[in-house]
Amino acid sequence: MPVDMPDRHLTAASHLPRTLLICAVLTLAFYLAPVAAGIAGLRLVVRATLTVAAVLLVAALIIRLAVRLSQTARPADAVVIGLAVALYAGLIVFAFVDYSVAVSRPKQFSGLSTKTDALYFAVTTMATVGYGDIHASGQLARAVVTVQELFNLAVLATGATVLVNNLAKRAGPDGRRGGPSPPA
Repeated sequence: MPVDMPDRHLTAASHLPRTLLICAVLTLAFYLAPVAAGIAGLRLVVRATLTVAAVLLVAALIIRLAVRLSQTARPADAVVIGLAVALYAGLIVFAFVDYSVAVSRPKQFSGLSTKTDALYFAVTTMATVGYGDIHASGQLARAVVTVQELFNLAVLATGATVLVNNLAKRAGPDGRRGGPSPPA
């Protein structure tokens, strides 16, 4: 008979500080990453290749974790946290892409001039709010935002739905973890 065994299935909320720390590091990396204006040639090809690779990596990670989460009756909290962080990473990647386009081609976006503007625009685009204060005005920016919207609809929305459904299932019908089951 085990004596004082630690609970291996801590709630996802108990991992909140670590999750917030990882998201803060991602945000800090976004703000510290250098973005140079007017790049061309090989540097532009490398940046574009790394950007596409980052989007594909985040999409693959979200899909993998969402599938794992939806197919497992009692997934590890690390999967739940991983999915939440991957969803945020998708947002950060597109904020970086938006800012890179705005810096490289200044007339592509109206109202987007700082990294905070880019993060704000990525969030409002993901939330499908679209206040209109920042918008894509050039063809390149419109193409990027179209890809971003498709990514948001297909990948982020699916991952977020799986995450929220899992957290609701863990909470139980009365909102408490492992609460009573509804009558049959």
